[in-house]
This record gives sequence, C-alpha cells and structure tokens, in this order.
Amino acid sequence: MVLLATALIFTGCKQSASSNEEVILWTPYNDSAEVAANQDHENARMRYKLIQSKVLDKNDIFRPLYKEVNAFPAERYQSLKPLILEQDIPSIQKAVADGNLTYEELTLFYLKRIYEYELNNETTLNTVIALNEQVLEEARKRDRERGEGQHPIYGMPVLLKDNIDTEGMKTTAGALAFRDNITSDAFIVQQLKAKGTLILGKVNLSEWAYYLCDGCPVGYSAYGGQTLNPYGRRIFETGGSSSGSGTSMAANYAVAAVGTETSGSILSPSSQNSVVGLKPTIGLLSRSGIVPISSTLDTPGPMTRNVVDNAILLDAMLGKDPEDPSSVKKAYSAGWTEKLGQEDLKGKRFGAFTNLIERDSIYRETLEFLKSRGVEIVELEPPAIPLDGFLSILNLDMKADLPAYIAKNVRDTQAVSVRTVQDIMDFNLLDTLVRIPYGQARLEAVVTDSTSAEELQRIKSDLENTTRTYFNNAMDTHQLDAVLSINNYHAAYAAVAKYPALTVPMAYKADGEPISLTFIAKSFEEPKLLRLGAAYEKASKARKIPEGYK
Repeated sequence: MVLLATALIFTGCKQSASSNEEVILWTPYNDSAEVAANQDHENARMRYKLIQSKVLDKNDIFRPLYKEVNAFPAERYQSLKPLILEQDIPSIQKAVADGNLTYEELTLFYLKRIYEYELNNETTLNTVIALNEQVLEEARKRDRERGEGQHPIYGMPVLLKDNIDTEGMKTTAGALAFRDNITSDAFIVQQLKAKGTLILGKVNLSEWAYYLCDGCPVGYSAYGGQTLNPYGRRIFETGGSSSGSGTSMAANYAVAAVGTETSGSILSPSSQNSVVGLKPTIGLLSRSGIVPISSTLDTPGPMTRNVVDNAILLDAMLGKDPEDPSSVKKAYSAGWTEKLGQEDLKGKRFGAFTNLIERDSIYRETLEFLKSRGVEIVELEPPAIPLDGFLSILNLDMKADLPAYIAKNVRDTQAVSVRTVQDIMDFNLLDTLVRIPYGQARLEAVVTDSTSAEELQRIKSDLENTTRTYFNNAMDTHQLDAVLSINNYHAAYAAVAKYPALTVPMAYKADGEPISLTFIAKSFEEPKLLRLGAAYEKASKARKIPEGYK
C-alpha cells in the first residue's frame, strides 16, 4: 500500500517542530506495487524498474525552508491563486506593482505547491530535487529593491534543470558520480541573477541528459528517481531529457524553468507536458557551465506555460560568453516581449509535412483551424535525409566535452572522483542495481566509437549542410514563415541544422495525453518564431492545467 507522506498533515509536522525531534516531512514508501502495475504498459519504456530514488531523502531538500512555508496561511495561498496560477509574467508583475502581491508571497505560493504535491507519495512527480535555501531571503530583498526599469524577470522564481551549474546547490546531472558536484554559476545563471531572477531550485532530468542507457525510461535518473507526468502519472511519458523542467511547469511549481537540448530534450518534455519550449539557435545562449553531451549541438532554452514568458526568460539569458566559442551577441529592441500576441495569423505561410497530414488527425484539424484564420498551408514532402553518423557526433563530442567540463567546472575533485566517461562507467559498475538499473549502453557507445576526427568533421558538415538546404529550399521557394511539425518529430533535423524550434500546446488526445505544434525557422529567427507562437497560442487557447494540480 502506498503510504501518504506525513508532511501533508501539517499539524503533525508542527508537533514535531515544537519538540526536540527532527521534523520528518516525508516518509519513503514501497513502490513495488506501482512498478508491478506498469509491467504491462504498452510503452516498453514505461515498464519501470523503480519510481522512487534509492538515494535521495526528500527531508534533506524540504526541511530547511519548511518552517516558513508551513507558516504561510492557507487562506492567503487560496486568495493568491487567481493572481498567480497559470498567469503570465506581465500579469504577475502588475499584481506586484498594484500592491496585491509581493515577491516573497509569490515565492511562498510556489513553495507551498511544491511541498503539497511533492511530499505526497500519491501526487509526487519526483521533479524538484533541490531548493535554494536562501530564496525567501532573496525574495524579501527583491521586494525592498523593486523599482522602475527592471527586467520583467526581476523577482520571478525560476527552476533550473540539474545539469546547469548553480552556486549553493549541487549540479548532479542526475548521476550518483556527480551527487556532490559543487560549482560556480553557469553563464546563463549569472545573467539571470544579474537581472534579479530568483533561482528557486533544481529539477530532475534524464540522467546525463538521456545519454546513458538505451531504450530506458525518459525522465529517470539514479539521483532523482523517475519523473512522472502530471497529466497521467505512470500513464504518459514525461518526455526527456528536461523532464523536470516540463513537469514542474505543467504543475505550476514556478514562473518559468530552464531546460537543455541536444536533440529534442526541450521539445519533447514541453510537448508531453503541454508547455511552451524553445530550442534556440546554437550560440544564442551560452553553454558554459552546463554538463555537456555535445559542444556542437547542446543549448539551454526556456520552458514556460505561455509564449510571452518564454520570450522574457530567453531575453534574460542573452549575452555573449567569452568562454563559449559558439556564443554570439544578440540583443533585441527594448520592450520587444510586450508586443507578442498583438499580431494575428492572417496572411502567414506555413509548410506542413504530408506524412503527418496523412497519419495524424489532430495535426490535420490544426491545419484546417489555421486556414480558417487566414493562414496559407503549403504541403511539403518530409526530409528524405539519412542522418548517418548523427550518433557519432554525440559520442565523440561527449568523450571530449565531458572531461573538459569536469576539469574546468568541478571544484571538489575528491568529492567527484571521475575524470572520463570510462571512469563514470567503472564507477557505475560498482553498484549496478542502484547506479545503472537500465544499463549504460550509450556510455559504452561513447567509449567504443572509433570514428576518426576527420570523419567526424565531415559528418558534422554534411549533416548541417544537407538539413539546412532542405529547410532553406522549402522556406525560400514557398516564402514560408515557418515549417510546422509535431512535438519533437523533427528535432534531429533542426538540431544538426542548428535551427531554432518552438513548440506550443496544440491539443489533447482522446486519452488526455498532450500534443503540441512545433514551429521551425532559420537561424536567429527566434523573435519571429515567438511572434508566430504567440499568435497561435492566442487563437487556439489550447493549454489546460492538469486536473490533479489545480
């Protein structure tokens, strides 16, 4: 039987807090019944071996802020719901400016939700795996220093995928080899903090950004356990590898989250959790201070519940980073995010893939909806481009890039003893049941890939050129504003082309599983993508909050 966490019976917690006993907020439970129930799941990747982390004690995460969260009145929490739940950043900032809300209350609101759902073993998404113990003190400082001309992200609580280096919190990448990894702030975290962002905490992910095991569950890490989808716990996949970023946004655990993508790792969990996810052009956002797979294809990106918040978070992370050779300087006109949603879809031209039109009824219906709004749809043959050598890019890059990250970013080389991918594999083999219950086939491929450096460069160049040629020919010949896909279906093509992609909630399947519409454009056309996404979002109003997390 699943046992409810004692944390939710707040009176019980108070009794403990008033004595000399250590407060017990969460009780581990036996997940064997849930694991057994999933063994006949039609999706083989959801036939879990475990759900609860074998190493993470949630009491360690939630105890430091418990007293203040527990003291936050339930009546005030309920009264703030209309001002915060599912609201965008401009609306929240207006509530603050009007004196109806403070940044401290905003932070407590989200913490209250996290404590309520994540400490209950029947509702936990296994999403939040670290909290910033100073966040409430920082929120009070934001209240004191609030003034005119600050960035819209000022005072907004944001969650980070746990492969992004953050001062004061461990950066584990979901791996036990990194469970004590202490770092400084990644460049994008420095950018966020400089604009007054509140870093609320860290969220779970697919271990090593899903470059560990093959055919294993997405959203699983040895450190954080199995992330679950709020639209159907143990029913629908979370998507990966930014699973915690997607599920935390769906459940309204923060204003915004940052994910990372190599090929589909923002688009997939955003789509599966009915949130907005942007995979930017490579180089638009810095990658330094982020645990890597591939310096060729990796990028962080914003994940939010709406398009304007996505644009605001993107804008807050911009900046040229001298430590990232691919980093470029891009700055958009002041107030550009305020204009999102002001233009409509009439006259826009989109490309649509014939194979998706044939096989997906929701995609077809969406195209008809767009036509009714004055959009011209041009049918495109899907890209007949073999992605030969794609995995070798990931293998050879990770073999070089991960040791480089360790050498540069890991502060405590005794706490993190591994130096190479082979070291990580050897570490995992010391306790396979806890460290690699699904194996480590992808890491094995990293160390055994014999592709030469010259061949690797040829693969990178060929794939980038052929995929760009495909998209460019389609967009230029038909004067398209963007190409439309579903979820992360064409993520690999956008990845090797280094082109941006934006996914926006489109609908829900008959069984309730989210499905999203994905816009692909040329390099550094993020503002255009966000304008198109905002126009579609305004017209479709597709997103719905998951039933159990209202």
